[in-house]
Amino acid sequence: MTNLLFDALTATAPERLWLETQDGRRLSYGDLYALTGQLGQVLVEAGVTPGDRVASNVEKSPEALALYLAVVRAGAVYLPLNTAYTAAELGYFLGDADPAVFVTDPSRAVEAEALAAVAQGGCRVMTLGVDGRSGSLLAAAAGRAPDFATVPRGPDDLAAILYTSGTTGRSKGAMLSHRNLLSNSLLLKTFWGFTADDVLLHALPIYHTHGLFVASNIVALAGGSMIFLPRFDAPAVLDALPRATVMMGVPTFYTRLVREPRFDRETTGHLRLMISGSAPLLAQTHAEVEALTGHRVLERYGMTETNMNTSNPLEGARIAGTVGPPLPGVDLRITDPETGAVLPVGEIGMIEVRGQNVFRGYWRQPEKTAAEIRADGFFITGDLGVIGENGYVTIVGRGKDLIITGGFNVYPKEVEAAIDALPGVIESAVIGLPHPDFGEGVTAVVVCEPEAGLSEKGIITALESQLAAFKRPKRILMVEFLPRNAMGKVQKAQLRDRHARLFSL
Repeated sequence: MTNLLFDALTATAPERLWLETQDGRRLSYGDLYALTGQLGQVLVEAGVTPGDRVASNVEKSPEALALYLAVVRAGAVYLPLNTAYTAAELGYFLGDADPAVFVTDPSRAVEAEALAAVAQGGCRVMTLGVDGRSGSLLAAAAGRAPDFATVPRGPDDLAAILYTSGTTGRSKGAMLSHRNLLSNSLLLKTFWGFTADDVLLHALPIYHTHGLFVASNIVALAGGSMIFLPRFDAPAVLDALPRATVMMGVPTFYTRLVREPRFDRETTGHLRLMISGSAPLLAQTHAEVEALTGHRVLERYGMTETNMNTSNPLEGARIAGTVGPPLPGVDLRITDPETGAVLPVGEIGMIEVRGQNVFRGYWRQPEKTAAEIRADGFFITGDLGVIGENGYVTIVGRGKDLIITGGFNVYPKEVEAAIDALPGVIESAVIGLPHPDFGEGVTAVVVCEPEAGLSEKGIITALESQLAAFKRPKRILMVEFLPRNAMGKVQKAQLRDRHARLFSL
């Protein structure tokens, strides 16, 4: 029996280039395989057994990406955590996922040890530095022979848990199997035409589905290589673009690049494909990119729970404002949000999807899983959409009020809870408003006690220790009351309409 995902991702000839970094490091697929063997030994000696979770809260580096594959190779379950999370947020994830090992930055080691001490199960803390070369994890791996017996894992075994947002309660852990990840990546490799000749410009984070699974998995399956940038930086991206054949990004990447004089046909002449996802790309940005470079950006639609569901075609019409038809092997239907009845073409309703890409359910939440995955296998996405006569899907809204800002999910309930807990706050409503850079800007509409003397700056400052930066409101709007319907429910649609031009698109 093989390790389904790991064996597929490391089948490329060892001498071929896997990635090169901004500072000139070049690692081959052979280097990757050896490093996963060394790290796998360290993890097993730290007590990791098949099925255990390994949490990672480290900065992007080749070694951090190798850690993901080492966890899979050891038969364990990889749990990536956003590096912007606060101690309070990390404490929740450690308590919920119960990992055997928690890998963090050396600068957060003391904090991590304190969090691990109160988590159940005896979580072991190890460190990996921002340079990808320091910390106890690599110190333990140094000098070891790369030999490691890859742990067999089958299609339905878990490979990863990614925490995702909703509109109520805390984050939920989406359980992704070897089959979920491999089937979708193999499909996208073919659908987007990836080959061993491709060079992907990788400027995405690797604690998120887009950069971790969509980008790195597809390249590895194709035997291609990556220009591995630590983060998005427009000058660095423009320096690297002439050597790349494919660029993947979130809309924020493109809204920033179109302001750069060097973003032109000459700089992008070697590219064969630009892909955008994780949030809607404005039609205006789509047109600006095409005018400047001659490229029509390919938009697609996916979720943490499903990876990719639809995509505009590699060959054929890429229509701005749509996310293309369902991918081969993915069933997609539009249903009535109240009754679940399937709606005809052209009618707006709830998007539901079914396929090998759909996750196994929510970690330790069987009731939530049963509520969102129907008996016939369709997952209720929470997104509202419509299928046109041409078969292309258009996302028209989110039934769950989820906010997507800069490609990251923010659920209003968590932000509202943090704001409402502040002294002097009566209540709040958090909404997403159109933002020229982030797609949506997190905005809080707040009702305060008149004598509290609270200010916009004061509230934002108070949230710094409670919420990751991407979750914090970009604006706080003070109001006397929140609009409600006859049942007392806050009318967020009215708030969105009233303040739609706040960020002046």
